[in-house]
Amino acid sequence: MKKWLTLLLSVVFIFGLAACGSDESEDAGNDSNEDSNESEEVVELTIASWGFGAEGDENLNRLMVDAFNEQHEDINVTIDESIDSSDWNGSLAAAASGGVMPDVFMLAQIPTGLANDWLYDISDIATADEEFSQVPEAVVDAVTYGEGIYALPAGQHLLGYFVNKDLFNEQNLDAPAMGVSTDEFVKAVRDVTDVNDGRVGLNHPFTIPDWYPIAANQDMGWFTYLDGSFQLDSNEFISGVNLAQDMLTNGYAYETLSEDQQANFNGENPEEVWLNGQVGIKWDGTWITGHLDSQSDFEWDFIGIPGERVVMTHDYYGISSATQHPEAAYELAKWMSFSSEGFLKQIEIADSSENLNIASMPVTADQEVLDVYFERFDAPGLRQAYENIDEAVVEPVKTVPGYNLARWDAPTGVEVGDNPNANMAGLVDAAIRGNLNIQDYVSQMNELANQQYEEGQASIQ
Repeated sequence: MKKWLTLLLSVVFIFGLAACGSDESEDAGNDSNEDSNESEEVVELTIASWGFGAEGDENLNRLMVDAFNEQHEDINVTIDESIDSSDWNGSLAAAASGGVMPDVFMLAQIPTGLANDWLYDISDIATADEEFSQVPEAVVDAVTYGEGIYALPAGQHLLGYFVNKDLFNEQNLDAPAMGVSTDEFVKAVRDVTDVNDGRVGLNHPFTIPDWYPIAANQDMGWFTYLDGSFQLDSNEFISGVNLAQDMLTNGYAYETLSEDQQANFNGENPEEVWLNGQVGIKWDGTWITGHLDSQSDFEWDFIGIPGERVVMTHDYYGISSATQHPEAAYELAKWMSFSSEGFLKQIEIADSSENLNIASMPVTADQEVLDVYFERFDAPGLRQAYENIDEAVVEPVKTVPGYNLARWDAPTGVEVGDNPNANMAGLVDAAIRGNLNIQDYVSQMNELANQQYEEGQASIQ
């Protein structure tokens, strides 16, 4: 009896081990399947930008998203059409509060994103990315706040003047070139102007107070802002406003001519007059290079601003602080911004269409990409400007806290015309038009501008 009991217990024990082994094997198989399913799972991302145009349009950015999806079987990107371009920040705020923030989105101002905690700190991902080291140093500095990097630069453009070389040559005048001094620049504007004959030096004078301090003093920035402070009470700013007023008063700028004077020119608007070859020097950004190359029939060059300093501006992509896939979101934002492969793909897409142009300069020092770009736009000034890109001044509109208030929107309490409380932009405009003396107000303006910066800075800390 004992032998039978012992035998029975042995059989039960053996079958129990077999059953356990079978369960463990099945569990291991299930775990393996689960891991396999997870590795094959497609990451879903959303992206929002005012640069996508309307759904159904032939749009370079939309086609870039399609190309990204084709190259990444493990990532699927959907364009978020719900963010309203007419109220970008308001729409993003609503999306954030509703928990439906796009993973990647264009930023109207980086400080707004920081103040609202919308932005993921990508510094660990970016600094580990060898290609990010090809982004110009000045640009990296502009998107760095404290120890964190909170945006990626997209749509890099240079700001400055374009010159119609033919118009100068026809008058036996030397066309200004990159590096021209301020005095030489002013002389060129005056010499080429003959309103009665349908020639004028500038398209408009209103950006002179922004760039003049940079040209006049290495220790100043755009609209005098540099390293956390404005210097609007400086001689450089006052001189810039006065030069702009001189250009307007003496009829050296098309957009401020009288209707009778503008009747001497061919065109329904300032852009047509420029393309018709009657404006010597035009203020704009390098986003016009493709359009200018295809629409103008004169030889042009980019000369930037007087002096050797280069000014650039960007769009910026942010990655949502709520994203579940920061690495994949970074790859998408990189593809749409500074990626060498991405930029070459933009060129490939644009070349295959009659309706698309490359509007941006590459946001990289990659020589292969630069060579391809400059083969298309062989303007000496563009190449020369890019040689100084690491020392460039970044326009502070989208990067400096409080800047928009300091430059444009902050009310001053000063009565100008019918406005009892003109804002900063209104005061500068009135001075250029000769309706007030800027020297009487620069101390007040400087105090107000620095106050706006300090309050903006406090909001992101």
